[in-house]
Amino acid sequence: MRRGRWKYIVVHNSGTREGNARVFDIYHLRVRHMKNGLAYHFVIGDGHGSGDGQVEIGHRWTAQLNGGHVASDYLNDIALGVCLVGDFNRDLPTKAQIGALEELVAYLRDRVGKSQGRRAIVYAHKEINPRPTDCPGEHFPYSWLHATFGNAH
Repeated sequence: MRRGRWKYIVVHNSGTREGNARVFDIYHLRVRHMKNGLAYHFVIGDGHGSGDGQVEIGHRWTAQLNGGHVASDYLNDIALGVCLVGDFNRDLPTKAQIGALEELVAYLRDRVGKSQGRRAIVYAHKEINPRPTDCPGEHFPYSWLHATFGNAH
């Protein structure tokens, strides 16, 4: 891994109430025709299709490939994607998902190192995407995300 490459960590929801990395990988390959499959680097399960709070590591992380999770090639090359399974316009993320997200992001910020003296900045998808999106949904805990990872918005 090239230290300093990953400048952002972007948090998504799947928009589905169940799923896992394998299911999303097949969808991204076959329906969205993404040559590298799963758009995210990590998927955090909700207990429906994978374990509640289970972190699945995608091929894009192990191979250090750009993401496919933001509507910008530039951002996909410098932003890690973490997807929580769930539709957070209807439901809340589980406590286990939030705990896993906190641990994963803390680990990743240490692992990827600093870029221009700054740790990777954590955003919800809608806060960084160049096209309007409601991802990760109205019930996602944005204030917790910002308080935990120090982003002032």
